[in-house]
Amino acid sequence: MNAARPIGVIGAGTMGAGVAQCLAEAGHEVIVVDPVPGALGAGRERLREGLRLGKQLRRLPSAAPQDALAHVRWTEEVTELSDAEFVIECAPERLALKDKIFGELDVVCRPDAVLTSCTSTVPVERLAANTRRPKRVLATHFMNPAPLKRSVEVVRGPLTSDDTVDRTLEMLAGIGKLGIVVGDFVANRVVLLAVNEAAHVVQARTADPSTVDKIFQECLGHAMGPLATADLIGLDTVLDSLVVLQEYTDDPRFAPSRLLADLVCAGHLGRKTGRGFHSYPTR
Repeated sequence: MNAARPIGVIGAGTMGAGVAQCLAEAGHEVIVVDPVPGALGAGRERLREGLRLGKQLRRLPSAAPQDALAHVRWTEEVTELSDAEFVIECAPERLALKDKIFGELDVVCRPDAVLTSCTSTVPVERLAANTRRPKRVLATHFMNPAPLKRSVEVVRGPLTSDDTVDRTLEMLAGIGKLGIVVGDFVANRVVLLAVNEAAHVVQARTADPSTVDKIFQECLGHAMGPLATADLIGLDTVLDSLVVLQEYTDDPRFAPSRLLADLVCAGHLGRKTGRGFHSYPTR
């Protein structure tokens, strides 16, 4: 990997800021792109908060928080990624938006740049079809919160080259992550079924959210129940992901529960808004 070239991150939301933090702490120069008004300011604050937490947990590898902040540049212009060696797309899980982003990146980025996505559901071949470099496109599904999770689900498409996979695994190893290579998404195909079914259980008044999560924790040994996991991910992201999975699998089990859809419609998105399936103290 050419250390002199920056790594781009598309999106300054929770995942984008978390991925930028992982890269900056490892000493990479990072360019975060987000054209949404106000997104960059919020992203900077997310990054500062993440670095403070990392310092409290004594998890920072070598760079102090201020040093890591100095490695990140924020911009609204995707053209600033023209010299990036990798670009990691962390935009919302919406097909039209991701299609647009990958089409733009293909025009802007170097021909040898690897284009990856943090998607957990959109097929790699769908993303690659927006480019003239399908062999250099794959998914790097960072788990949330990215700075605290060691493993990354690396999904290769049918045309992704071995060299692209190797370069990606090397990049991930360099930031302290273990890449686990699969031919299609595993994590969310399984987890979101559990989340959706748990929401159906609550909707049917079989059990309340706390009881559902307690069953998973106390009886099955899970660190966190499915509904608390959904709140951590963000219920809007969960809903978007289920919609994509339903479209691509044509499996009715992925049809989002009415309760989940109603919570998102009401703006109750989980931890980030202070209320989802559970309630959380506001800052």
